[in-house]
Amino acid sequence: MNQAADQKKQEAPTAVSFYEKRKKIYAKRVRGFFDNWRIALVLLTQIVFYGTPWLQWNDRQAILFHLVERKFYIFGLVFWPQDVIYLAILLIISAYALFLVTAVAGRLFCGYACPQTVYTQLFMWIENWVEGDRNARLKMDKAPMDARKLRIKSTKFALWGLLSLWTGFTLVGYFTPMSELINNVLTNNLGPWEMLWIFLYGGFTFLFAGFMREQVCKYMCPYARFQSVMFDPDTLIITYDPDRGEPRGLRKKGADTSKLGDCVDCGQCVVVCPTGIDIRNGLQYECIGCAACIDVCDQVMDKVGLPRGLVRYSTENAMQQKLDHKSIMSHIIRPRILLYTAILILISIIAGYFLVHRIPLKVDIIRDRSTLAREADDGSIENVFMLQIMNTSESPQHYKLTVEGLEGLKIVGDDSVDAKAAGLTSFNVVLAAPPESGKRGSNPIHFTITAEGNSDITLREKASFLLP
Repeated sequence: MNQAADQKKQEAPTAVSFYEKRKKIYAKRVRGFFDNWRIALVLLTQIVFYGTPWLQWNDRQAILFHLVERKFYIFGLVFWPQDVIYLAILLIISAYALFLVTAVAGRLFCGYACPQTVYTQLFMWIENWVEGDRNARLKMDKAPMDARKLRIKSTKFALWGLLSLWTGFTLVGYFTPMSELINNVLTNNLGPWEMLWIFLYGGFTFLFAGFMREQVCKYMCPYARFQSVMFDPDTLIITYDPDRGEPRGLRKKGADTSKLGDCVDCGQCVVVCPTGIDIRNGLQYECIGCAACIDVCDQVMDKVGLPRGLVRYSTENAMQQKLDHKSIMSHIIRPRILLYTAILILISIIAGYFLVHRIPLKVDIIRDRSTLAREADDGSIENVFMLQIMNTSESPQHYKLTVEGLEGLKIVGDDSVDAKAAGLTSFNVVLAAPPESGKRGSNPIHFTITAEGNSDITLREKASFLLP
């Protein structure tokens, strides 16, 4: 009976989990050529991000996306909601630039400039400074909680929290003038939306860069999932050379190493990887292209007296065909790259042209619907329009109005208006025309608005004049 029960127990199905339990990654710090580039780009991106809201231009913040006023200030340019086309063009240019970079060199953006990578790097620098290197962190996490561990962990979390809050504060400073935001903080007068976004963005920075780290890249980032469709056999990626490295093996003194490859199986490429993968297993979607494995492998090769490049930037075709550096570069310039580059340049030139020749004036013409047409005392027919003039320049303007389209059409009253700098001015315009000047019903007319003293600022808008 016991034998039958044991057999039944062995035949019972085993529960299989579809979710991998996370193993905390203790990435080792490595210095080298690519790490220096990563440090430079981390510092550059953060100087731009944290420093830009403090720049001044024409007595205002140089870059400000003022949602309350519905105006975006970018140095000398002022954009209104009607300029959304420029945002669309910017997104298109960014997308093509990403496609181009990915087709040429894989996930270069992920490894060096992605916000998740950048802030994870900043948090890891703080962690290394407060807790020590990889071995020290491993030892501390395994040790029971005591006063020293509590003090060190509290210091690390406090520094992470300050950096996160400053990051959230800086983000809000792009949408609320920085001077106003600082004054609100000092007077304890922050609005609910400002507080929400400071703590929300700061909280997600703390969570993503401090705790989730590689999980964001592996499970949440869509770019990691669709990057493969932008790769081809001539895309530069981080690769391990198995023909040179295999079979792996440690080099012991006095042992015969003639049958071993160059890989000494030290495992350092895994230890330094921020996503915890083994690059020797081939290209994996978790690889963010940070090249930490290249730096550490080159150092190991120097120590054992072997040539560098066991792990290097190369292409699938180069590995299969044993291409040299010059041949690899020649394969990079291929039709796909030329097409991406041509489209990117063309869109940029067109956008730049229209941006340079952009008229800093916008006009909305709205008919007074309460009185479509009326007869004046002299027998002429009058139509009333409301004009909304948006002066997108940063200097006040005086505009002159003229109308055309019907014989005898004229403006009743003042035909000029003053508009404040980067502001919206609304006023009513009464037009009069003889009853016989056009056909019954709607007749097309045109308003022409010209800035006095600057004929380049001229806008012609279509409207309709109703004759009963």
